[in-house]
Amino acid sequence: MHDELVDHLTRSTPLSRGEALRVVQDVLAYFDETTEEFVRRRHRELQAQGLVNAEIFERIAADLKYRAVAPPDLSLRQLRRIVYG
Repeated sequence: MHDELVDHLTRSTPLSRGEALRVVQDVLAYFDETTEEFVRRRHRELQAQGLVNAEIFERIAADLKYRAVAPPDLSLRQLRRIVYG
């Protein structure tokens, strides 16, 4: 899967074929994450950094705009519902 990209990475970087394949798989898995999964993961990560929810949800709202396929704008309330149900 994605042999051309793996070949390009092995030619243009010092990565071995196995390493390049793992990088491609990791990147695809990252972008395969749903909006809800992304919001929950980022909330956990930012909480672990000691941020409070007010800061966390503002940052998540800003981060969502830069996803490869940006979801519709979500309000802070909608983000809270994703995390807390």
